[in-house]
Amino acid sequence: MTRWRQFYWLAPALALGLITGAAAQFRRPTPNPHPNDWFRYEPNVKVNRPVVIWGAGEPPVVTHHSIQINGQTLNYTATVGFIPIKNATTQVVEGYLNYTYYAKDGVSNLQNRAITYLYNGGPGSGSIWLHLGSYAPVKIKLEPNGLSKPPYTVVPNPDTLLDQSDLCFINAMGTGWSRPTKPENGADFWGVENDIAAFGEFIRSFNNVYDRWNSPLFLYGESYGTTRSAGLAGYLTDHDIPVTGVILQSTIISSASHAGPLRYVNALPTQAMTAWYHHKVSPNLQKLTADQMSKAAINFASHEYMQALYDGANMTPAQRTKVLNDLHDFIGLPVSFLDQNNLRIDLGQFSTELLRGQHEMTGRLDSRFAGYLPDGGAQRTPFDISDANIENSFLTAFENYMRHDLNWKDPDIYYVLGGGIGRWSGEYNTVTNLEDAFDRNSDLKLFVAMGYYDFATVYGAVEWMLSHMKVSPQARANDIMTGHYQSGHMIYIDTKASIKMRNDLRTFYQKALAGRP
Repeated sequence: MTRWRQFYWLAPALALGLITGAAAQFRRPTPNPHPNDWFRYEPNVKVNRPVVIWGAGEPPVVTHHSIQINGQTLNYTATVGFIPIKNATTQVVEGYLNYTYYAKDGVSNLQNRAITYLYNGGPGSGSIWLHLGSYAPVKIKLEPNGLSKPPYTVVPNPDTLLDQSDLCFINAMGTGWSRPTKPENGADFWGVENDIAAFGEFIRSFNNVYDRWNSPLFLYGESYGTTRSAGLAGYLTDHDIPVTGVILQSTIISSASHAGPLRYVNALPTQAMTAWYHHKVSPNLQKLTADQMSKAAINFASHEYMQALYDGANMTPAQRTKVLNDLHDFIGLPVSFLDQNNLRIDLGQFSTELLRGQHEMTGRLDSRFAGYLPDGGAQRTPFDISDANIENSFLTAFENYMRHDLNWKDPDIYYVLGGGIGRWSGEYNTVTNLEDAFDRNSDLKLFVAMGYYDFATVYGAVEWMLSHMKVSPQARANDIMTGHYQSGHMIYIDTKASIKMRNDLRTFYQKALAGRP
């Protein structure tokens, strides 16, 4: 039986599709051997004619709506459709990217109206999670405990970003309703660089269709979507499309932050925050606030703990004893266990060990969640206890909303995660692309959002990446903003964290748009 520990929302592991362990982060499943299964897509099948994609080449579907924000009525138009993605050499359409576009009505001068492009991660996840969970003009209706009850519905979202920016939610190729024109074309999209190029072509074409060339442009990616955003910032800059702002939520854009001893150093702050939440740290640490605890954990990880891992067998017995005791104080595991594992505790070990005495394990997407550990001797969690299987509620609410409220009648399946893509290729070190964008665009602004209890993209690694980015001192001081939240991976689903993040985003947009009417 699961236990909530004063915590009211859950995040589905499938939302981002991240595989436990950095080395396995982007491993794709073997293509389904049964291509006739209705819920699977076989990328290796070759056909002699293009696949029929409902609505492709047809006018988009347009509906009109309104919402109350701070007592004011905001009228807006929702548009759902496809953008064709062409081969750069042959100009043949090789796929269609599906989008939902929310635009404020009555805007006479689009050069003063921001446009934000949003997408989820995986790779291979549709944008359903950001679309229904974050800052669209609608949001899935949740009960006080964070779950949905049937019938699953959406409600107006007073915290929407629409008062500051128009919003375009994009489904990557093979996710949502986006499809290649032929199955064998899919591989041309399923890789780090090709995916970035496809999104770049989408934005270029979208600018043409909706006259957004001179609008302030923002990129908002979550999880692997941050890999895409960092790469896109550089790609668009290279193609003379200026980017005003980049929003990275639950970030992973540099494999260097997970290499060697850094893997353990950067994981420690999240382990310490989890132990603090579950009341397993020393009394002196337990009395700290969450933010104070985080600062203490980062200081310990980056100094004493890192030095100990560097020194290794060169430590004196007294030095080793001290660091073992201090590590125990921070992450709550027995000194004997820490000693046996040579001070190195990976996230899987920690999740099973912290509450083993209570026959419980902690969650991965949100480590505040605790539940029964079926195998008392397990060295790894058999599943993510923080995955409460809310995928069904999201998809049901989303399909109903799209078909009834937005009048989108696509009969094809909406691929939530992975069902429509093949293997992914390429390295995900797109931090250099982001650095290049900063070098070439003095107006670029960056906002990075981190959850304290996110084991999928630990915030210590994000902090390390930020501190090692090759940007000017002026950019570091004035153009990069961070937000830390008492949340897991999907920050926006936690009510308090979502409100705090929305306030931070409001400040970020105001700063990025300063000087415009």
